[in-house]
Amino acid sequence: MTDSRESELLASVPTGLLINGEWRAATGGKTVDVNDPSTGEVIHQIADATVDDGIAAMDAAADAFPSWAATPSRERAEILRRAFDLLQERKEDIALLMTLEMGKPLAEARGEVGYGGEFLRWFSEVTAHTQGRYGANPEGTGRMIVSQHPVGPCYLITPWNFPLAMATRKIAPALAAGCTVVIKPATLTPLTTLFFAQILQDAGLPAGVVNVVTTTNTGPVSERIISDPRLRKLSFTGSTPVGVKLLQQAAPGVLRTSMELGGNAPFVVFDDADLDKAVEGAMLAKFRNIGQACTAANRFIVQRSVVAEFTRRVTERVQGMKIGRGTDEGVQIGPLIDDRAVDKAKTLVGDAVERGATVTVGGSPIDGPGTFFEPTVVSDVQPGSDILREEIFGPVLAIIPFDDEDDAVRLANDTEYGLVSYVFTESLARGQRMIDKLETGMMGLNVGVVSNAAAPFGGWKQSGLGREGGDEGIHEYLQTKYTLTANPYA
Repeated sequence: MTDSRESELLASVPTGLLINGEWRAATGGKTVDVNDPSTGEVIHQIADATVDDGIAAMDAAADAFPSWAATPSRERAEILRRAFDLLQERKEDIALLMTLEMGKPLAEARGEVGYGGEFLRWFSEVTAHTQGRYGANPEGTGRMIVSQHPVGPCYLITPWNFPLAMATRKIAPALAAGCTVVIKPATLTPLTTLFFAQILQDAGLPAGVVNVVTTTNTGPVSERIISDPRLRKLSFTGSTPVGVKLLQQAAPGVLRTSMELGGNAPFVVFDDADLDKAVEGAMLAKFRNIGQACTAANRFIVQRSVVAEFTRRVTERVQGMKIGRGTDEGVQIGPLIDDRAVDKAKTLVGDAVERGATVTVGGSPIDGPGTFFEPTVVSDVQPGSDILREEIFGPVLAIIPFDDEDDAVRLANDTEYGLVSYVFTESLARGQRMIDKLETGMMGLNVGVVSNAAAPFGGWKQSGLGREGGDEGIHEYLQTKYTLTANPYA
């Protein structure tokens, strides 16, 4: 049951669609329930958009684009900065809201407010510093002007696992570049995005610049928006199969696309690693957000001479983890997002055990209200196990031994994904070799968390296209124009 503070907070969250600066009900008045995964109880009802609502949001974004694109960069920057400040003022509310709708421990939700807010601050600082260039052409017959321009209206699709950070990571660079937005948050965790959209309005964002559409009719609504000739950019974070389908839909319009897709992150521990650092890194890389992160370490590839000690230490740490509702004091493991997530974790662990692996702690769903799964360590995972091929997205740490550096590289790269990798070694030379050899867009060397608003986030292979964050992030929303002018001295 929600307490009075939670009830008051939930009552303050907009429940409608944000279209052209107004909160409105869905066409036909349909709604969808939002549940607390720690109890299974309905905590809110929000508008369930139709295709017509999606078209209205697209209309608003297209109409607002010329004015917003012409808004001086300093003004856009100041709105983003005000949004950052308001987010800090309301950080306890938005952290609690994330915990209620997604289940993550409150301490981690506060961390996400800090991380998500940094995209607002970073891109407010980048806004006025996008560079072009001017100079004579090599022949001396004219002057070359290279300028940057906003790509146009954007459709942003965000996942359920980081409700604030995924919204700010896409919205902030789009607004900084001068683009307008239709954003569709996941219906499992829409409340944080709705709350954040109100913050943007409070910060002075003009009507129509950001429009929010929540819907269970995802396919038809998205397909209609993507096929609109006024749309110029699609950004999606989610599974690779869905990303491939969206790329196919984006192809006829030749849309600019950013795809942050699936992961299967290797976590490589060499025998010269500082095991204290490696274990601490493992706990962060695996159990942050209850393992429900595309950057979560999926395969712990540990050199055979230290695998027993590494297994003992992580098992001991996992045995001491507190499980419960994310709002409870000291909880480290909250619920998984839904029953399907629990079933997937159970199936992957069961397959690994059938193939010869050993569960050293955990391994089972937890009975009772909510969708909880025990934090788990599985050792001696055998080649061919599903847990080595599929993204776990749960609190399960799977360990596989290796013999030498070449073996580690082979195991780490044995996946169609390439988002992030983690390597623990005290050898500078080996660390440099691993930077060159591992086929991932990001790498943590002796660290278990790599994400930062000032750094480019994105993967190789089937983990996606484009980058979010860093100087690279704003260029995903800009297009380049080259102009040749006549020689002024001719």
